[in-house]
Amino acid sequence: MSTNLAVVVDPEAPGRLVIRPVVEPTPDRGEAVVRVHAISLNRGEVRRSGTAPAGWRPGWDLAGVVERAAVDGSGPSVGARVVGFLPEGAWAQRVAVPKNALAELPAKVTFPQAATFPVAGLTALLALAKGGLLLGRRVLITGATGGVGDFAVQLARLAGAHVTANARRADQVSALRQLGAHEVVMGEEIARSPKYDLIIDSVGGRTLGTALAALERAGVCVTLGVSASAEVTFDAREFFVTGRTTLYGFYLFTEFGSEPASVGLRRLADLVAAGQLAPHISLERPWKEIGQVAQDLMARRFPGKAVLALD
Repeated sequence: MSTNLAVVVDPEAPGRLVIRPVVEPTPDRGEAVVRVHAISLNRGEVRRSGTAPAGWRPGWDLAGVVERAAVDGSGPSVGARVVGFLPEGAWAQRVAVPKNALAELPAKVTFPQAATFPVAGLTALLALAKGGLLLGRRVLITGATGGVGDFAVQLARLAGAHVTANARRADQVSALRQLGAHEVVMGEEIARSPKYDLIIDSVGGRTLGTALAALERAGVCVTLGVSASAEVTFDAREFFVTGRTTLYGFYLFTEFGSEPASVGLRRLADLVAAGQLAPHISLERPWKEIGQVAQDLMARRFPGKAVLALD
C-alpha cells in the first residue's frame, strides 16, 4: 500500500501546517477506513494548530470513499461515498472513522459539498434545535457570513422562522438576503427591539452582551463561538426581568448523546440533494496549500467555507 499522508503541525512551517507521512489507520471493529477526497477547514482546529505541539494532526471534516468496511458488519459498505467526522486527525489520505460518525451520500452531493457538513452544518442544525419548533418564530443569527452562520440562516428559513442575520459590513447584506434572511442588521450591538425567540451567536463580546437583552420571554440564546471576544459583559437585570430565558453553551463534541452524528449528516446531505440547502464554498484548493489557506481563514480573507481536495 502507498504511503499514508496527513496534515501535521510543524512550528517552523508557514501557517504551522505541512503534509507528512503518518502511520496507516488501525480501525476498531466499529470503524471503517475511508479514502479521503475532500476536507474543509474550521477556525477551531486551525486555532488549536497555532499552539499545538509538533506532529499533532488536526482535522474534523472529511468526505471520501469507504476502502474497508467496519468488521462488525455494520455501517457503509466498501465503495460507498461518505461524509465523516472525527475529533482530530481527519486531514489525511486514509482515516478510520466510527460508523456512527459516517453517513452515505446521495449521488447528487459532491465531495466538496459534503466536506462542509460535519462541523459547520451539524453545529447549525443542532443549535437551531435548541429553539424547538421554529415555524413563525423570530430567529437572530450573528456571525451570519461564517461557516456556521451560512448554514444556520438557510436552515432557520427552511424551518419556517422569520430570520434576521447580523453582519459586520454593508457589502454582506445582499448575500445574506439571497441565503434567506428576511432582515439584516449591522454592527456589533444588537438592538433591544424586536425581540427574538432564538438567538444563535458565534461572535461573543459586545454582540452577545447586547443580544441577551433582545431575547423574548422564554427565549433561548445559544452561544457557540467567540470570533470577536471571549469576554462578555451584559446587564443582568435586563436579562432576568425578561423571565425564563436561557443562555445555552454549545460545544458540538458533547451534543451526540441522543442522536449520532451520522443522522444529522445524512439529513444535511438529503437537503442538499433536494436543492433545499446550498453550502457556501468560497475557496477550493489542493490540500498542499493547507498552510496558506489556514492563514487566510484566520485573517477572514473569505466568507463561508474553504475546501481542500486531496491528491
